[in-house]
Amino acid sequence: MMVSLNTIGMAGISMMIPVLAAYIAYSMAGKPALAPGFVLGYLVNNAVVTPSGNSVSTGFLGAMIMAVICGYFVRWMKTWKVNNTIQTIMPILIIPILTSLVLGMAYIYILATPLGFVMDWLTSVLGSLQGGSAVVLGLVIGVMTAFDMGGPINKTASTFTMAIMASGIYGPNGMFRVAVAIPPIACGLAALIAKNKFDDADRQMGISALFMGCIGITEGAIPFAVKDLGHTLPGICIGSAVGAALAAFQGIDCYVPHGGFIVALATNNVALFCLDIVIGSLVAAAILIAMKPTLDKQAK
Repeated sequence: MMVSLNTIGMAGISMMIPVLAAYIAYSMAGKPALAPGFVLGYLVNNAVVTPSGNSVSTGFLGAMIMAVICGYFVRWMKTWKVNNTIQTIMPILIIPILTSLVLGMAYIYILATPLGFVMDWLTSVLGSLQGGSAVVLGLVIGVMTAFDMGGPINKTASTFTMAIMASGIYGPNGMFRVAVAIPPIACGLAALIAKNKFDDADRQMGISALFMGCIGITEGAIPFAVKDLGHTLPGICIGSAVGAALAAFQGIDCYVPHGGFIVALATNNVALFCLDIVIGSLVAAAILIAMKPTLDKQAK
């Protein structure tokens, strides 16, 4: 079963990089950049033979860089002055083909070697993290995960951990998948436990937040943060950092790009993975309850 889950997870990761490249390029230059973005994303995610004879795959790093270059290149091509007949086929034929050809050759002959060196270095550094160094990475990932509860900072951490998964390093993903579940679970627990600090509406939101946390949806904490950011954010950031740091220290690997209790079977240690979520959630809930004023004081 573990092999099957790993296969499914890696299928999603393999698709993620071409899709990521395509839609970054699309966001910069519109539909003409979509096809070359897919092509370049697929190219960087698979090994190519450079002029020096080395086989290089640059994965996430290559996809990000080539997508941005693709976006600017297509925007430049869209400014070309051509006759009306050629103009009709520019966005659907000429721009995609020329962009894929020119940037694909530039990647193979110019960019692949230096980008491959950087990617190998990054993989080597992350793969060798143990003990205190791994815990520091876990703390950073935990804080990033909870800080905007599914926003750009959270997604940056998510994309980073999934990119490293493509290189066969699953530890950072394990840290992140523990951390994503903690903010909503903590908010739900706090709302249900501290009845003198949360009203009925909060408790209803808390039940939903608990469910969302169990299936790894960090956004379940957003209603609590919107209502009282100052008393919510410190607790969930600390709790997520604790959970992710524990996962780092224990060497928890997660083989699929999702989090929460529902992916526990897709980890190398089901019991510790679940325990780290529980500990992080309890820490966050305790801080949240301690910081939150009573309803009477809030009304004043």
